[in-house]
This record gives sequence, structure tokens and C-alpha cells, in this order.
Amino acid sequence: MINDICCIGAGYVGGPTMSVIALKCPKIKVTVVDADTEKINRWNGPLEDLPVYEPGLKEVIKKTRDKNLFFSNKIKDSIKKADMIFMAVNTPTKTEGDGAGMAADLKYIESCARDIAKYANSDKIIVEKSTVPIKTAEKIKKILVSQNSNYKFEILSNPEFLAEGTAIEDMSNPDRVLIGGDPTPSGKKAIVSLFEIYSQWVPANKILTTNVWSSELSKLASNAMLAQRISSINSLSALCEKTGADIEELSKAIGMDSRIGSKFLKASVGFGGSCFQKDILNLVYLCKFYGLHEVADYWHNVVKINDYQKSRFTQKIIDYFLSTKKTKNVTVLGWAFKANTNDSRESPSISITNSLLVEEFNIKIYDPQVPKTKIMNDLGITYNSNIKICETLEESVKDSNALLVITEWDEFKDYDWDMISKDVMIFDGRRIIKNREKLFKIGSS
Repeated sequence: MINDICCIGAGYVGGPTMSVIALKCPKIKVTVVDADTEKINRWNGPLEDLPVYEPGLKEVIKKTRDKNLFFSNKIKDSIKKADMIFMAVNTPTKTEGDGAGMAADLKYIESCARDIAKYANSDKIIVEKSTVPIKTAEKIKKILVSQNSNYKFEILSNPEFLAEGTAIEDMSNPDRVLIGGDPTPSGKKAIVSLFEIYSQWVPANKILTTNVWSSELSKLASNAMLAQRISSINSLSALCEKTGADIEELSKAIGMDSRIGSKFLKASVGFGGSCFQKDILNLVYLCKFYGLHEVADYWHNVVKINDYQKSRFTQKIIDYFLSTKKTKNVTVLGWAFKANTNDSRESPSISITNSLLVEEFNIKIYDPQVPKTKIMNDLGITYNSNIKICETLEESVKDSNALLVITEWDEFKDYDWDMISKDVMIFDGRRIIKNREKLFKIGSS
């Protein structure tokens, strides 16, 4: 029986995931640890200032924090006490060395393994929660065995399938829970231990057990398939513009085919976030590593179409101002990569804004959740006279000659766009504005 869980990593995965486990399993003590003192202080601070914004998260934290959910910097103590340890640390794309630009950088995973080996004083079940390339469990096992031969370590793969913006709902009512482990008696026993935790709120028929390698690969494959749908519909939006077809009508017609379905068939300025591009590039690297170059090229094109869609959107803005001779005053509406999150990693807004800065545009930026410091960090600048971060939507749209809707926040959907002068062009990259005459939407001729 698992009585004490430690989760290493207090970010977008660790915080929400462990808060729901604590809520659903009140008899289990759950401790989320991180070396980042500021982050832990925010998890322990006011509910309005949690480091992760997710609808419903603060309500769950309010019910569980300091009861059976704890946030701490005491990594050593938490590892010692835990029966089960989740790894929920970042796995960014490598920036140097073999596989740079594509392969996953496992330095934080490896650091976790070394910490566990160093501090473990009993047998442990280690759970991969981070998105990792196939065969990572093997690497973790080697580190643990080589550095601590006194105890038994079982490695499970339990990939997260949370979508930012709906993470609490996804964790509370998942489509499926995947647990991968070794087919040995001890491996099967470890699988049962994690199965019993999830079964306290997830129906047994939604908890799938596999071998470790299938489980590890499933997250990369799932994200690649979803991103492929987005790139597919975005590639068709370019054809719609050339031919006079309407991408919304096309998407509806395609989505009504029961073999295809309607999800992830909404044309947009492109996908962002920490997962899709990173995971596809990791998949490309793995395919190349195993000599599957045609397969690698196929998946790489999903990313290339995404980059093309962002550059195509940006070029539409540049061409518009060249044709009208208006002052290059624009507003970027939305900085988070999607609504209902404060995560801006790989957001289309970043590359679009940087491209417009090169063309000497004056840019105002507004997002209801992403703070000014984060926006400036994303742009890699501390100050630029051409950039202004606004506190309200009204402030941001004032005196702009074009509005660029990049994130589908409800605030933008509900806004009365007819109040904006008809001389102002709106570039609706997310296709959320319905009643507006002067408007450019991706995929509309």
C-alpha cells in the first residue's frame, strides 16, 4: 500500500496532477518538491498567485493544501519518506551536442535519478510523469542501480495527457490512464500499486497497462497525431484562400465524417505550447536514430507546416500595411499559447511579434494572465521603445491600426468588436470573431 508520495517538479504537470491525487486520495500524503524556492513559496502563498493558472486549480489547492498536500524544498527528506516518487521535471529540446534541436534533453531526469539514488533508504517505485523518449526508463534504472545497490527500484511509465487550460478536468475525468511497467513479478506489483491509486476515482476500464516502452512512446505519438491534424487543416486553409473555399465550411464537412471527427480541425495561426513541437522533434530524432529517415521526414513536415502558417499570418500583416501606407501600430491580443493558461512556451505570439519588430512595427500586447516580465523574457529583451504591455483590453486596442487575435480568450470572444472603428483591420488568427465587416481570417479569401 502506498502511504507517501513525493513528486519532484512543481511545474505545469506536477502541481495540478498531485493536487488532484491528493484530493481523490485523502489518506495518502502527497509532497511536491522543487529546488526553485520562489516557485514553492508561490504554491504555499495566496491562491490568487499560484505559479500555474488552471481553471479549478485554486479550489482544489484550497481543499488539500496543508492537509495531505504539501509543497517543499526539502527534496532529501521527501525522497526518504516516500513509497512512490513521481518525476515531473522539464525535458526540453537539446540545444547542443548529439541531437541538438530535436532530441530531448534528459539532464533534469538524470539529476532526479541521482538524487533518488543518493537519498533513498528503502525500496522505491519511480514513476515517469514527464514526457520522455522511449528507453528513458532503462537510463533511469542504470543510474539508480549503479549508484545505490542497497535497495530495489521499480520504474513505471505514467505519461500525462493533460491539456493546459483543462488540466484539472482532464485529471479528474481522464479519457484513459496509462501505466507501463516490467512484466516481472515485482514490476507487476508496482503496476498494481499505481493502478490502485488511480482506481479510487477512475473506472478500471479506463486504466490501461502496457510494457514500459509502449507507454513511453504513447505520449510522443499522441501529441504527434494531434499536431498533425492541426497542420493538416492549416495547410488546407492556405488552399482555401487561393480558391475561394471557406475553411470553416471545409472543417465542418470533414469533421462530420465519423471516421475523422471534428476535434483539432480548427484553422489557426499555429500550435504552440511546451509539448507539440518538442515532442514531434523528439520523434523525428528517434526515427532518424533508428534509420527511419522517410518516417522522420513525414513528421518533420508537421512542424514545417506549423512554422509556415505563422510566417504566412505575419506576412499578411506586413502586406496589409504596405498596401495601405498606415502607421505600423498593431496590437497583439493574447500571449499564452492557448486560453485558460498562463503558459506562453512556444506561443505563436512570440515569433509573430519578433518578426514584426524586425519590420519596425509599434506593438501593444495584452494577455489577461501572462505578466509583463514573462512577455519580455519570452522576447529576450528588457526594454524596447516599440513594445508596450497593456493592463486592459481597452487600453491595448486604442489607437491601433490592426488587431491580431492570437489566443482564444473568452474575453476576446465576448468583446463587442463592432465598437472598433471600421478603419481598423482585425486579423483573427483563432477565428473567434463572428460579427465584424473588416476582418481577415486564416483560410478566407
